[in-house]
Amino acid sequence: MTVPEWFRWALAEKPQHLEVEVEGTPVHYRAWGEPGDPVVLLVHGGAAHSGWWDHVGPHLAVGHRVLAPDLSGHGDSGRRDEYTLEQWAREILAVARAESADKPVVFGHSMGGFVTLTAAREHGADMLGAAAIDSPVQAVSPEAREWRNDRAGLAMPVYPDAATMVSRFRTLPEDDSTLPYVRDHIARGSVRRVDGGWSWKFDPRVFLKSSMTPDDLARTECELALLRGERGMATTDITAEIRSRLGGAVPVTVIPDSGHHIMLDQPTALIAVLQTLLGQWRKR
Repeated sequence: MTVPEWFRWALAEKPQHLEVEVEGTPVHYRAWGEPGDPVVLLVHGGAAHSGWWDHVGPHLAVGHRVLAPDLSGHGDSGRRDEYTLEQWAREILAVARAESADKPVVFGHSMGGFVTLTAAREHGADMLGAAAIDSPVQAVSPEAREWRNDRAGLAMPVYPDAATMVSRFRTLPEDDSTLPYVRDHIARGSVRRVDGGWSWKFDPRVFLKSSMTPDDLARTECELALLRGERGMATTDITAEIRSRLGGAVPVTVIPDSGHHIMLDQPTALIAVLQTLLGQWRKR
């Protein structure tokens, strides 16, 4: 398996691991770049974690402080009794405020795009820009639907060792374009030790209130953009509905030969689009 230099370089740029308490729960986040620079937030999807951005964040950190939080119930952040998009939106903005008083730019993938659009709706005046990355605004997020279809209840599987878990890692939905070296890195960061063995780094209760419908969308004061994979979950019809609800003038970028998980399928194309949005929005 050939691992390209751009990926090796990104992983060599080790992030800081920091934490801020938000409404009684510790929220862990990764940080690249210089403190005090304009803030960029990278928000992961449902059942994911901040390490999904390890190969993306460093490429955005020239002139920016790039922050990738673990939403509560995910990764190395604390757990809550219940989770909502509004709560997660407050968490990501609290992470941004812990680093800078300037308005952040927020990029969110899948369910993280729901969080991003919710933050723009509720706190748009406090944000410079927001982009949802293949976020299918509909009744149920793709991660939640697959989890509910595959399992009864909220029991988490426990495996005897980490290697077994890593070998069973898969994206929801799966796609043949996923780069194996990216997938393997993310998989290794997705497990944690629990009583009796190893399990995934998320609370299955995050899926109970992780949906977003078109009625939840509203125009906002900050810049907006939509990205979708050519074979992603945010289909043409869904994206057109989102765009209409947000005012009709929102730019849409399609990433060719990508499924739902663009940072695993076409990460360099995603990096280029995010760099372009940052340059445009900061200039304005």
